[in-house]
Order: sequence, then C-alpha cells, then structure tokens
Amino acid sequence: MKISSLETLVLYLSKLPGLGPRSARRMALHLLKRREGLAYPLIEALKSAADTIKECSLCGNWDEEDLCSLCRSETRENYLLCVVESVADLWALERMGSYKGAYHILGGTLSALDGRGPEDLKIEALVRRIKESQFEEIILALNATIEGQTTAHYLKEYISQNAASNLKITHLAYGVPLGGELDYLDDGTLMTALKERRFF
Repeated sequence: MKISSLETLVLYLSKLPGLGPRSARRMALHLLKRREGLAYPLIEALKSAADTIKECSLCGNWDEEDLCSLCRSETRENYLLCVVESVADLWALERMGSYKGAYHILGGTLSALDGRGPEDLKIEALVRRIKESQFEEIILALNATIEGQTTAHYLKEYISQNAASNLKITHLAYGVPLGGELDYLDDGTLMTALKERRFF
C-alpha cells in the first residue's frame, strides 16, 4: 500500500528530536495551513542549509566556509581552548556571551556500551591543535554524564602524556548537575559553571 505524502511528512517530522507522532501531525498541519508564508520558505531554507553548511576543518563547528566564523575571528582569545561534545554544546556556551576563546568539538563521548572508542572521536586532531598552537588552558566542558566524565578523565591523561604535561587543564565546576546536558541548562548555571571551573 502506497504511503501518502502527508503520512510521509509526518513520518519525517516525527524523527526530529523532541517530536513524537502527535506533535509531528500538529506541525504538519500547521505547515500545510501556512504554505506560502511558512512551508515553502522552510523548504528553501532546508535545501540551502543542506547544500551549503559544512563542518569547520579546524574546530568541527558548522558554517558555510571551510573555517567557521569563530575560527576566522581575530577577536577571540587564542590562549583558551574549550573542548565540547557537540555543536549544540558550543552553541549553548556561545549563547551566554562571556566565553571568548577557541573551541574543539569531539563529536561524541567514549562509550563502551555504544562501541565508541578514542578512535571514533576527534582526539588526535585535538592533540595536533594543542601541539601546533599556544594554548595556555584547555577547558574540558563535557556533559556531566558518566560518559562525559569518563571522556574528560581520558582526555586529561592523554593530553598530559601526548601534548603538553605542564598545560593547565580545567573542567566545568559542578554547577552543572550530574546527568545534565549543556544544551538544556539555563544561561546562569552555564555562566557560573564556566567561571568556577577547577583543575583536574
């Protein structure tokens, strides 16, 4: 039996984070009611983004250029490097506006359960950046989950052994709740956690 275009739309919308079948149906109806003002512009925006957005070759952020706007900026503090799990975490830290250093996106965390080891993350690229740059401090801003903390401890040891043993390595203060994810935290909690970071 052939699936209708409406059912196909609902199916794809329901695959988005935070949307189940009921929310996807409501969203589909909303889009179809507002085709000219919303659905068609959304289609164009999605196509444009899918065709032009790529991963920054240095930090892993998303941009239309090979180097993202943050890496191209001449006003960033080039002695600070903040290591995060995902682009969403970078956006969460940028949202508060008080951190002005560089970023490095790992692309995930270590997880034996999911079969993700060090070779699946951008750890070697991180070590190369540290060796080739003049960073004074590496901030490990990983989620306060078991996987995040395991990855942070692994990175601390690996960086100390393979990049620079005298480098200052810090992590976010424990204003971030255990099990919390950066993208879901309010700006005040994030700002306090970043300001109160501690040595490993």
